[in-house]
Amino acid sequence: MLRKGLELPKGDREVLLDLDSRNEAQTTDNYGSLQNGGFIPPRYLSAAAADEDVDVDDPIYVHCDRKSNQTAPRPGNYFRDGRTKIDFVLVWEVRSRRKRRGKAKSEVIGGEGDNIPTEENSRSERRKAQLETWREIFVQNLEIAGLLMEKEETSNEKKTIHFLKISVPWDVLVYYAEELCLRAPLQAQPHLDLNTSALILKRLCIPNVMTEWVPNRPLDYYTCAFRKSKMNRFLGCEDLETYFTNTQRHRVAYEILARTGYGKRKRAEVGVDRLVNEGAYTAAFPLHEGPFQFPSNEVRPDELNQRQILYFYWARWCKWYKYQPLDHIREYYGEKIALYFAWLGFYTAWLLPAAVVGTLIFASGVLSMGTNKPAEEICNSGASYLMCPLCKTCKAWNMSEICTMAKLGYLFDHPGTVFFSVFMSFWAVTFLEYWKRKMATLAHHWDCMDFHEEEERPRPEFAAMAPTVEQNPVTGVKEPYFPEKTRLSRMFTGSMVIILMLSVVIIFLVTVVMCRGIISVMMYHTGSPVLRTEAGTIANVSSSVVNLGLILLMGQVYTALAEQLTKWEMHRTQTQYDNAFIFKVFIFQFVNFYSSPFYVAFFKGRFVGYPTNYGTLFGMRNEDCGPGGCLIELAEQLFIIMVGKQLINNIQEFILPKVKAWRQKRSLANVRGGKASHEPQRWEEDYQLVECGGLFEEYLEMVLQFGFITIFVAAFPLAPLFALLNNWVEIRLDAHKFVCEYRRPVAERAQNIGVWFNILEALSHLSVIANAFLIAFTSDFLPRLLYQYKFDNNLHGYVNFTLAYAPLNYTEHPMCRYKAFRDNNGNYTLFYWELLAVRLGFIIAFEHVVFFVLRAIDWIVPDVPESLELKIKREHYLAKQALAENQEALLVSRGQGAAPATPGTSSPEKELKNKGHKNQSEEQSFEKSFTVLKKETLREERGGEKLGGTQGSNG
Repeated sequence: MLRKGLELPKGDREVLLDLDSRNEAQTTDNYGSLQNGGFIPPRYLSAAAADEDVDVDDPIYVHCDRKSNQTAPRPGNYFRDGRTKIDFVLVWEVRSRRKRRGKAKSEVIGGEGDNIPTEENSRSERRKAQLETWREIFVQNLEIAGLLMEKEETSNEKKTIHFLKISVPWDVLVYYAEELCLRAPLQAQPHLDLNTSALILKRLCIPNVMTEWVPNRPLDYYTCAFRKSKMNRFLGCEDLETYFTNTQRHRVAYEILARTGYGKRKRAEVGVDRLVNEGAYTAAFPLHEGPFQFPSNEVRPDELNQRQILYFYWARWCKWYKYQPLDHIREYYGEKIALYFAWLGFYTAWLLPAAVVGTLIFASGVLSMGTNKPAEEICNSGASYLMCPLCKTCKAWNMSEICTMAKLGYLFDHPGTVFFSVFMSFWAVTFLEYWKRKMATLAHHWDCMDFHEEEERPRPEFAAMAPTVEQNPVTGVKEPYFPEKTRLSRMFTGSMVIILMLSVVIIFLVTVVMCRGIISVMMYHTGSPVLRTEAGTIANVSSSVVNLGLILLMGQVYTALAEQLTKWEMHRTQTQYDNAFIFKVFIFQFVNFYSSPFYVAFFKGRFVGYPTNYGTLFGMRNEDCGPGGCLIELAEQLFIIMVGKQLINNIQEFILPKVKAWRQKRSLANVRGGKASHEPQRWEEDYQLVECGGLFEEYLEMVLQFGFITIFVAAFPLAPLFALLNNWVEIRLDAHKFVCEYRRPVAERAQNIGVWFNILEALSHLSVIANAFLIAFTSDFLPRLLYQYKFDNNLHGYVNFTLAYAPLNYTEHPMCRYKAFRDNNGNYTLFYWELLAVRLGFIIAFEHVVFFVLRAIDWIVPDVPESLELKIKREHYLAKQALAENQEALLVSRGQGAAPATPGTSSPEKELKNKGHKNQSEEQSFEKSFTVLKKETLREERGGEKLGGTQGSNG
């Protein structure tokens, strides 16, 4: 609790309150940085509470006795004393007071006509005063919590930018290390490569060009939960300055900032996130370790900072074929971001065999085009097959005119595509099964296998807008509350909006279909033989381009709408908010991107009818498949939508961050003014960077791509190849953004990729069903197979067999032909019903066989490797031995025959005296077990795989 008696020193208080002061940047403003003494925990002073309006959550107040010995400044993220690390930076901007006063004075002189602007200015001034008060209280509470602070300023005549540097002292770090269950190292392990490709190449004695030595690789340890009382058991405990990594320090600093209050708790005025949302701070971020550029003077690789290592060995374009240094990424950005790049690399590596097989299938279609008997019959038919008009005002045409399209259609509709569909169905599920193994290995290697989401605090927006406060049944703390019935009604209303937006997508789809029909008619009416022949292709390509534009436009509109809907639904935690938002956006984007391909694959050409009985839509005849069949049109659409979207996204990811960073850098340069010639400080350089927007867009792009290469792969065998090429570029673009253009995000823990894995599993199962129907109803594979079985194995006469004669009452073009299995009266023939039975049988057999094999793969391939299970058990045993506190250990430590102390008879002073003897005895007893276990571990691991993964790879 913040008390009236616990106020800042007068000088510091005046500087903090006077946010518009014109002091120079070098003015010393240390908030508890160098003169910190002992703090009395306010929980011991709860009876002295005097101000109920200011309620502060004091998670930990410790005695922090740091001497203020001044040393020479050194480069790095330190306070001015050169030894206190900077763990977090808060930034806020304030317009200069002189300008504001001059503006207010001019508005008052303006007369009665300026009353409204003066009132608005007064409201703005009150708002700014409120933000200043919040900042003051927030900083006071941070000081009481034991944090060390130091302030810097950058200003000109118009604006002042304040930088508040924050450091977490040792005692606070130790407390939160236990509370957050940070993992501490027990025993170092040797590095063994687990890259599947590396093992295969090594067995084949083939040099591996993908491997590369990366300096300062983090060690691999057996670990357990940190305990301060067992500090001497952990490796590295003798060096307190480097015991906790910078990422761990950032995580602790953010935890304190997120818990600290700045106003009334009943209004949920808590946390730096809400302060940023309210505008009290413009940014809050940890600092990068230094510049990413290489130093001008020559240095050894192991002397580079972590950011330089990531840039040189990962983010550069020339490293496109190298394994990703996942351990370095995890150490710098945390497990959540590292898991994204691990998944992206693993997915890209698995695309390589799919791309090879797909390319071979496409090449086999090219080589076998000359053996396509139906295409030869079409090309040699001349005027034998007079086809019925394709529209009301069109003329009859000869089938020989579509010779080229018939040959090209074979590239996407031959027996090899059926094999490839089966292959990709197995590939998708096998990929996910092995990713689960990889994910478990990485989770154990990065000490987050047992990680569970902490009891999450309410989101800042939820806390600000919740109408009431009620007690949390888990924690017992009063928190903002929103009625569940009201939330459900809002979610139901939001689902209606989603359905409305999906209806808009369907309307756009119908519009594109009608546009395609109009373009085809226009092409036929030109009279040009070339345009008449290629009318369908021109209409399909042009409509696909228009459809891509509508898809991207609707995607942007709906993403903004989904964000507002999710906020309106008032989800309590960030996880609930993220899951609801992801679900909304994915459902919409699924319909948005896949509706047109689904229409072409499963509905186009199914409701055409026949002469004298054509089906119509708004007076226009329903679309029929083009001369080359629907598969070639589907391939054209997939190429335009998938590849076009990838190109546009990559251009955006390359240009937009640079534009935003340029604007931010220009704004800061204007404020620095004459100081621009001096080297900017680390916090100034990081403030110029772009705020990290998270991983949602990155995951969404890859998941949609996964759908394209699995659901419609029967029509587009080259899809995995284009996906592979895109992902090689995507990894470098994302790496460059995180290293060079983004502010350093707060490291977050995670043990998997979250709800995205469930979406991938759903897509993989949907792909089996979609490919079965695509082969059965859209491809000509089964009609040709049945014709070969019943009539002719070489498909002689197949074209004539698939063409029906127009009914006798069709007098406009008597005896013209159209593609269908009908008799002269328009009724289906017996062959049609036989073919339908074969199609349904194929779907049932295909799905059952594939799903049975997939279940077998799921059963055969365990989610956690057997060797990893053994290592987990061994780690648990080591942790239990190292941190044992049982009676036997106490007896050993005190000597044989010594009677155990009666509870309550041993004073703290005696315990402290015996502590050294106890630790020495325990160390001797456990050293033997450590030595034996280490030898056994190293002996077993020489023939097995490494504890928890390696430096990381793309596969």
